[in-house]
Amino acid sequence: MAENRGTPKRSQPWVMRTYSGHSSARASNELYRTNLARGQTGLSIAFDLPTQTGYDPDAPEAAGEVGRVGVPVAHLGHIRQLFEGIPVAEMNTSMTINATAAWLLALYVAHAEEQGVDPSVLQGTTQNDILKEYLSSGTYIFPPGPSLRLTIDTIAYTVAKVPRWNPINICSYHLQEAGATPVQEIAYALANAIEVLDGVRSSSKVPAERFDQVVGRISFFVNAGVRFIEETAKMRAFAAMWDRICKERYGVADERLRRFRYGVQVNSLGLTEAQPENNIIRIVLETLGVTLSKDARARAIQLPAWNEALGLPRPWDQQWSLRIQQILAYESDLLEYDDIFEGSTVIARKTNELVDAATAELEDVLERGGAFAVVDELKARLVRSQAERVARIESGQQMVVGVNCFTDSAESPLTADSVLKPEPAVAAELAADVKAWRQHRDHSALRRALDELRRAAEDPGADLMTPTLALARAGGTTGEWAAALREVFGEYRAPTGVGGARGAHGDELAAVAARARSLAERTGAPARLLIGKPGLDGHSNGAEQLAVAARDAGFEVIYQGIRLTPEQIAAAARDEDVDVVGLSILSGSHLELVPAVLDQLRAFGVDATVVVGGIIPRDDAEVLLGKGVAAVYTPKDFQLAAILGELLDEVERRRERLAPAGSSR
Repeated sequence: MAENRGTPKRSQPWVMRTYSGHSSARASNELYRTNLARGQTGLSIAFDLPTQTGYDPDAPEAAGEVGRVGVPVAHLGHIRQLFEGIPVAEMNTSMTINATAAWLLALYVAHAEEQGVDPSVLQGTTQNDILKEYLSSGTYIFPPGPSLRLTIDTIAYTVAKVPRWNPINICSYHLQEAGATPVQEIAYALANAIEVLDGVRSSSKVPAERFDQVVGRISFFVNAGVRFIEETAKMRAFAAMWDRICKERYGVADERLRRFRYGVQVNSLGLTEAQPENNIIRIVLETLGVTLSKDARARAIQLPAWNEALGLPRPWDQQWSLRIQQILAYESDLLEYDDIFEGSTVIARKTNELVDAATAELEDVLERGGAFAVVDELKARLVRSQAERVARIESGQQMVVGVNCFTDSAESPLTADSVLKPEPAVAAELAADVKAWRQHRDHSALRRALDELRRAAEDPGADLMTPTLALARAGGTTGEWAAALREVFGEYRAPTGVGGARGAHGDELAAVAARARSLAERTGAPARLLIGKPGLDGHSNGAEQLAVAARDAGFEVIYQGIRLTPEQIAAAARDEDVDVVGLSILSGSHLELVPAVLDQLRAFGVDATVVVGGIIPRDDAEVLLGKGVAAVYTPKDFQLAAILGELLDEVERRRERLAPAGSSR
């Protein structure tokens, strides 16, 4: 008879989420309720770009962006719609919001109060990490000083009033997406956390005896790449370094408050448009890096969908990613054992290597004055790291299946009609909605709340959360909150990081550079390329890497950073007399923004070739080509030398077309 060993005691699974939100609050509420019914155990809210950058749906800056990459939330009515039928007292809600984090938390708290829920029972997280917006995602509004003040005030408020809430997620996720190595990801995230905690401590807005509680509520949001052995060691290194920082720098004695608490989304940067079905295998392997080690296991996980390199995933695609988590947690024996790496010399050695290297990198940042003081330098380092990664893929040194190796493939049956497209009427409906909302408010209460918010902003020692909550309750809008603070704090343009970066490209780029030199000698001027990012999309990796490679190839490059209007791009193209305008859009707003840029170029009399890059479905690419765009590049086009060779062809044709009759040009 077989021995009956009994059932091993299982650990509790992590919080399972899908990152979602689209079109409108009502549409997103339907999606959330469906996902919860299918076994999701927490919410992870994606907000659209106008909400993230402080604009209402009817603002000119929001054109083409409403409901594209997340849910629009302009006022308390939208929060009511978003959480209709969802018990906020029982829900663990993660909100991916940064520059407007204080405002969205205020709306959430105001809604809970309307439901008779004491804010002290609310559980969840506001991302609220502004540093990584300057370095990677680009949804910042205000300069670093005022932004850090908003972060600190949000933390101080939650410790006092919403003690079960995580007021900040320090995000190394976005650093990896911007090119960070594991060492940089650890070091820069911890430097960020130190800056925030030092700021809270020096602000005197939290009593000294409660500072341990602030440390205990700091959480992290990390990335996990496909090298899951290295990722496992990275998480153990993170945990060891955080414990040491909490103990030695902040004197936290309670080991529970020193615990490295993190949620994760696995790597989206590595998802491929070519053979996208391979992405599901990548996602599974990346999940192992943050679940295998019990001592450094994620507390919450959200997985991207297999087709995010193609466009916005559908509910079925998100369900597939949720099922990965459920099968791992409930069918496998992973949760039945203690840490399986205990005693592993391989994992210990790799962990120690990362700790040593990340400690040196962290100390370098702190010696330079801290993370906020060296934003320019950190951005430049990330751009360099990304350039090195791109070069490894181009050369084949870093193999990506289906992209630079094993490219022969049968037609995928999954890719037909494989992305979600928001309804075109959504933007107009939400613009009308917010206009109607503004008409039915207590206008005197609204004016008082806005005046108090401005007064608090002008006083460096004043608390910003109290007037923010008052404005939420008075029916203020996202755009009104941000506009009031813009009046006092101003706006900010983050560094591009491309100035000193050099690529590591091979012979192919050298051949393009030789052609570019020959063209400059024949025509009397170098090829001029303007790289523009219209709209509110802040994801600039592709634009930055093209700028670095083009400059290395002999182009004169004009790149002014993110969030430019079509008029600004067209004016720069006119003033710089460029040959090619390259537009980069990853937010799905290409069908609105590209024609707007084309119209402005024509209005300014600019005769330049226009090309477009981004996550653009094939049907949309055909539309853009029909409107006069010369070429459309998507993630499958990873060979920068080949792209630049084609752009040089366009420059030569343009110069020949514009050359006077009989000219040697």
